[in-house]
Amino acid sequence: MDIYEKIHSGALYDPNDESVLQTQFACLEKLYDFNATRPHELEKRARLLKEMFAEIGENCYIEPPLRANWAGRNVHFGSNVYANFNLTLVDDTHIYVDDGVMFGPNVTVATAGHPLNPALRAEGLQYNLPVHIGKNCWIGAGALIMPGVTVGENTVIGAGSVVTKDIPANVVAVGVPCRVLHPITEEIVEKYCGKA
Repeated sequence: MDIYEKIHSGALYDPNDESVLQTQFACLEKLYDFNATRPHELEKRARLLKEMFAEIGENCYIEPPLRANWAGRNVHFGSNVYANFNLTLVDDTHIYVDDGVMFGPNVTVATAGHPLNPALRAEGLQYNLPVHIGKNCWIGAGALIMPGVTVGENTVIGAGSVVTKDIPANVVAVGVPCRVLHPITEEIVEKYCGKA
């Protein structure tokens, strides 16, 4: 198994491998350019995102600064995704974000982990697990989505939550660690938002 297969398989690997770093630094040059855009340069931002991301749909908006280990090389955004400032994508392996997802400010989506064994950790080894965020989710400000997690469609993750396990569709989930608070029902929607 070569190093890029290890990167995307959950196996331990050395992220400081010279070929990995060369590729990663080339990606980060474009991220630097994206973050250096002026507020009115929306077309330039959109063009750079198409170059940086593995996939990005129509009508996506990311407010700089964006932080990403690979500048989005392993990130797959659907259409109509909105991200407020300081979105951090630890995209050492794939992050899948479906249509209509909203990220509050200071959200982190992480795919990378390090071994519990201190000897392996001292060697600088890491492993990666993909993250999936379903359609129409709202990820509140300061939330942390951990490696290997799936968040079901239409779900709301409360601000400051730490999501360490899968969260089902159509719920409000909050806390540290994040847990389901209640399903999203018509009664809940009316109570908090009024009738549409």
